[in-house]
Amino acid sequence: MNTSMKQVECYNVVDLFSGCGGLALGFQNAGFLITGGVEIDQAAATTASYNLFWRNGIDHEHICEDITENTSDILKYEGKNKPIVIGGPPCQAYSKAGRAKLNSLGEHRSFHLDSRGKLYQDFLRFAFELDAKAVVMENVPESINYNGENIPHTVCEILDENGYDPIWTVLNSADYGVPQIRERVIVIAVRRDAGEVLQLPVPTHNRHSDYKTQYEVRFPTFESSRFFRVPNKPAEDAPKWVTVGDALSDLPSIFPDPDQPYVPMKLNVRLPYKLEPQNDFQRKMRSSSSRVSGHSFRRTLRDFRIFNDMAPGDNYLDALEVANIHFKRALKERQVNEKDHPAEYRKIKKEFVPPYSADKFIGKWRRLDPSKPSHTVVAHLGTDTYSHIHPWEPRGISVREAARLQSFPDDFVFNCSMGDAYKQIGNAVPPLMSEAIAKAVMENLSNIREAVK
Repeated sequence: MNTSMKQVECYNVVDLFSGCGGLALGFQNAGFLITGGVEIDQAAATTASYNLFWRNGIDHEHICEDITENTSDILKYEGKNKPIVIGGPPCQAYSKAGRAKLNSLGEHRSFHLDSRGKLYQDFLRFAFELDAKAVVMENVPESINYNGENIPHTVCEILDENGYDPIWTVLNSADYGVPQIRERVIVIAVRRDAGEVLQLPVPTHNRHSDYKTQYEVRFPTFESSRFFRVPNKPAEDAPKWVTVGDALSDLPSIFPDPDQPYVPMKLNVRLPYKLEPQNDFQRKMRSSSSRVSGHSFRRTLRDFRIFNDMAPGDNYLDALEVANIHFKRALKERQVNEKDHPAEYRKIKKEFVPPYSADKFIGKWRRLDPSKPSHTVVAHLGTDTYSHIHPWEPRGISVREAARLQSFPDDFVFNCSMGDAYKQIGNAVPPLMSEAIAKAVMENLSNIREAVK
């Protein structure tokens, strides 16, 4: 073990709004000691507790509580050193999907009235009560404009007033070896008597082209916030972004034929890998075992045939075109037309054609392109997986494949329902990006590091 690893083990971490533990896992992998956390969803708290603690024989757990109704005393934190507090307050009030859902429920449920838009205050309250030596907060980029307020800037102002050196930035997980373009706001703050934020996370991967993400093009407009920092650029010779094909090609084949029977697969069923590891990402994800679990996927009988004929990158309009070809073929084979057989016509159409609006669902179906990183993995996978159709099998992605796209290792177990697993994965911080953040935090705790020496 090298010197820096010995030093970082002195740093205790408290994980708030933890979800299933993706942010904490990255810190744990960087050598930090996770001493507990809080999560309001019991299934997610159990997943985090099992993977971070219990499986390793550690007598800790993530408490299932609502932090808005509690103080930090619920953590029973007894560490000699002041902890690092990390977490991602819920994003529903900030995200586009969350705003649209709230607004659709009526004016009284408008996103700017949602109490979840202010949960960062409880996050900071816990951090100050624990006298945290450093703080890391994650959220969606839409938090930059929440009813006209820049939430990360506000958070940095509060941290600054309370003795911290804070910054905020926007990181793209693909730059850190995650096979997914996922932009997230990250706030990093170090208490001034412990260090200062001189180092941002160091990217490990480079893009294939001059492509700029949605929020990269807006970096110049963020510079009016005195706390904003442009993220580091990767080295020119860094490996290229990890693609969907890179991420999934060794996993078991579980549904290659759209006409085969759908057989439900429990999450704990373990199957052999299809191939030996093909690249560095797969080697990172695989444990020493030769088998892997998490192969549950959605039962969408009408759509398996549609998925089969969609090309990589196809959206819902393309899916409708495919469905209508199948529909017209079935009408011809069964000798049915709308005029003479209206009831049978409608029955066959229902059998072959999805009923969703072409205007509203264009981007809600998409087949993954194996030659590119995935688009953002979302919590809506807990409802359906149309947004992430498998790149070469005729189905939505499985739980394990979603976990791979988020860079959860294959030995990370989801002891819950399929829906809960998808939701937990979509809400999580990718562990590989979290690990890069953790390493930057370690570098920024300069005063403490000198004291340990």
